[in-house]
Amino acid sequence: MKMPDLNAIRELDFRDIGNWPVAARGVTVVLLIAALLFLGYWFHHKDQLVVLEDSRGTEQKLKRDFEARAHKAANLDLYKDQLEQMRQSFGAMLRQLPDKTEVADLLVDVSQTGLANGLEFELFKPLAEQPKDFYAELPIELRVLGSYHNFGGFVSGLAALPRIVTIHDISIQPGAGDKLVMQATAKTYRYLEEQQ
Repeated sequence: MKMPDLNAIRELDFRDIGNWPVAARGVTVVLLIAALLFLGYWFHHKDQLVVLEDSRGTEQKLKRDFEARAHKAANLDLYKDQLEQMRQSFGAMLRQLPDKTEVADLLVDVSQTGLANGLEFELFKPLAEQPKDFYAELPIELRVLGSYHNFGGFVSGLAALPRIVTIHDISIQPGAGDKLVMQATAKTYRYLEEQQ
């Protein structure tokens, strides 16, 4: 294969490209097309490709958002039913919390439950109300004498009351004779109205 003559390339007249040899004209056209493609990419398409990638990412996010919202919209009736059930459950739970006027009756119910289960009260001391988020705790310090079965019946009786009563900090120690001493804190709860 014959090597091109470099002197022939130096003698090309740029004002008379039409008279160049075919190979030189072909190389020049290819170089011009490559330069135009590169410049078009560099100044026009490069930024558009970045925008395209950003748009694809946004499109995927919007598709996910749309699918999530479409799922929620398709289940809207179920969500409404569930909300109504939660409202009813919440209302039922609120009815298990005494209001201010029912606290005295609840204290009587707690003491009556203990007496009905054969317990002797050494201490029955309602403590100060302790406000929490939307409710208040009403603690009652208890010290009672009885048998293990009496204690079980008492706790079971408290669980059966129409109002919520929980037992905390239980301590059972031997007492006089065959009796046991149980110290505990019974807590009931009161719903705080919004103005409180």
